[in-house]
Amino acid sequence: MAGPKYELVFIDRLLVTPVHLRTGLAHEAFGVLYKVGSSTMDRAIREVHPLPADRGFAVLDRPGIQLRTLEDMFAYAAAEDVTLPIDGKETQARRPYAGRPGRRAFASGKRRQNTVKTTTISDGQGRTLWSGAQRPGRMHDQTSVHTEGIAEQFHQHPGVRAEVDDGYRGLASESLDQVSAPPKTEGHEGSERRAGHRAVRLA
Repeated sequence: MAGPKYELVFIDRLLVTPVHLRTGLAHEAFGVLYKVGSSTMDRAIREVHPLPADRGFAVLDRPGIQLRTLEDMFAYAAAEDVTLPIDGKETQARRPYAGRPGRRAFASGKRRQNTVKTTTISDGQGRTLWSGAQRPGRMHDQTSVHTEGIAEQFHQHPGVRAEVDDGYRGLASESLDQVSAPPKTEGHEGSERRAGHRAVRLA
């Protein structure tokens, strides 16, 4: 029968989910690779995404450590003096059915698409230490950090430092001594400074 498949075996679901979380590659792109419909890929990622959080994130060179909660991750960062890059990954999602309550919440003004957004925190070397819940793309990053409890954790752990992009400038304003955001300048010079800040943050 012609057309995309509607099933994806469990091992493939396990493989595509961390790649999606790490790269932000759209569900449609995975669908092309695996020859399945985008709705199938969307459902697979949503099913598998909560599993790592339940098990906890392992820490390289620290056998036995499993960061299961946001509180665990902040305690680890405080103990090990780890600076935390915080980022929001936004990926295109299937358009919700007409008439569904909250349908407009998925329309991202930034991407001009229907998206879902996930807040992730890493250890500065690209290794994920915590991943939040998937939220509608219209939700602002600043709203996410309060909803997830991230802002409160900085109050609980005053020694923890983080680096963020423009979307989290409000968090940086609330925690001036802890959270660093790129300089807020206009024009070409501002773009260059923000690019330089991001390059240093990801190095």
